[in-house]
Amino acid sequence: MESEMADAAPAPAVAAAATAEPLAAVAEEGEEGGEAAVGSTLTMERVAAAKKFIENHYRSQMKNIQERKERRFRLERQLESSQVPREQQINLLKDLERKETEYMRLKRHKICVDDFELLTIIGRGAFGEVRLCREKTSSNIYAMKKLKKSDMVVRGQVEHVRAERNLLAEVASHCIVKLYYSFQDSEYLYLIMEYLPGGDIMTLLMREDTLTEHVARFYIAETILAIESIHKHNYIHRDIKPDNLLLDKNGHMKLSDFGLCKPIDCSKLSTLNEDEPMGDDNLRESMDIDSSFSETTNGRRWRSQHEQLQHWQMNRRKLAFSTVGTPDYIAPEVLLKKGYGMECDWWSLGAIMYEMLVGYPPFYSDDPITTCRKIVHWRNHLKFPEDSKVSPEARDLICRLLCDVDHRIGSAGADQIKAHPWFRGVAWEKLYEMEAAFKPQVNDELDTQNFMKFEEMDNAPTRTGSGPSRKMMLNSKDLSFVGYTYKNFDAVKGLKHSDQQRNQSLIRPSIGSIFGPADMDPSREPNGRDKHMHTVSSGDPMIQ
Repeated sequence: MESEMADAAPAPAVAAAATAEPLAAVAEEGEEGGEAAVGSTLTMERVAAAKKFIENHYRSQMKNIQERKERRFRLERQLESSQVPREQQINLLKDLERKETEYMRLKRHKICVDDFELLTIIGRGAFGEVRLCREKTSSNIYAMKKLKKSDMVVRGQVEHVRAERNLLAEVASHCIVKLYYSFQDSEYLYLIMEYLPGGDIMTLLMREDTLTEHVARFYIAETILAIESIHKHNYIHRDIKPDNLLLDKNGHMKLSDFGLCKPIDCSKLSTLNEDEPMGDDNLRESMDIDSSFSETTNGRRWRSQHEQLQHWQMNRRKLAFSTVGTPDYIAPEVLLKKGYGMECDWWSLGAIMYEMLVGYPPFYSDDPITTCRKIVHWRNHLKFPEDSKVSPEARDLICRLLCDVDHRIGSAGADQIKAHPWFRGVAWEKLYEMEAAFKPQVNDELDTQNFMKFEEMDNAPTRTGSGPSRKMMLNSKDLSFVGYTYKNFDAVKGLKHSDQQRNQSLIRPSIGSIFGPADMDPSREPNGRDKHMHTVSSGDPMIQ
């Protein structure tokens, strides 16, 4: 064991150094009565954290070896079934080895916020902000999500944050926003993700009021594939709404914002009783709603679809970026806190589909508590405006999504929904290959016109260290996020390397130039069949 520790990378030594001084400090305090018990607890926490750190390190080493073998095997299998000349095959294999070397170098590099040039803020919510950034070494453009660690601990969001990071690291799909890096410093957590400049479905709906059934069908279909991909990993999203459906520059949709994503064991869920009456106190407890948020005209009956649409649009942005948020897409079983499964995401899909075709959510009220009450008692409130032009097939699908959980379509899997008549003729396996139903205006890679404008909170943001200091005592905030760091193999593809510059005269074919981006996509089988979801062995110690 001692020889293994000696041969290991310096990461375990960091854990030992981070633990040694706290242990000594606690030993000195051990003579002082009541403080001894506190010190003992802290010592146990730090020892457990160091143990976890070391275990994660060795688990990561084993997974790194395995995933490297898998990447080599996949490329060799593709080359065998291709018409690529032998010389080009050798060059492609060498190119892969070069990338593997760069990836090993990247794994050893301690990423920090100083590696990125911080640009425009494109999103801000209750728990953090999202900012456009440029990686200094590669000039690649990313979206940086920044979360304050102390807020996550105080507000009980630690598991949610870890679940979001785990899912993004675990799932590779056309339909899910790609995570390139995750790291932390002494104050913040960071997620570096692909930047999707097309904005979100919420912005599209605010611009268009309603979508045609053709456009709505396209984006509902892509949303189904996204939900299916996370369900296959036994995750549920719980917060699917138009704000979280982002568009790339070509208009294709990707699911994002997994802050409420939760791994679920459906076999342990209790039976739900949706008919249980619910008082204001229960509603506030479930949604953490501030009663001061409510507007006037509570309970008003709208006389026309146009008037309802105008009022919804007037309040939409305020609800989206408030600390309260909007409950319009949340399933009744989630509000009732009676236990719920993956079916709750299909309810959200139905609410989004209704909004796309009608112009506002089915249970909208200017008061979040009233909205919750309408959702819980959906049988009395699910109605279509008399002047709406929703087809019978679309109405049927919406009603089969917005119903009790035992009869909800999709409860037996996404194929149930795909088989609905409203999707007749949809080429599910080619959705992400065809032209999107809507193409946003994007002028360049730094274009943010499809996002809201946000002011900087501080003129001179405080700089923080690149991680918990080895000389500082670890606290509960640090212990909560042991193993948070992640680096995606795809991050090496855009890096500029000195060895490439030295060999500019030697022009080699790239993997993408021979097979095309579709053939090399990790979410596709060698025969070109789109799986929509593919598990990638990420070498990630947080994913068990």
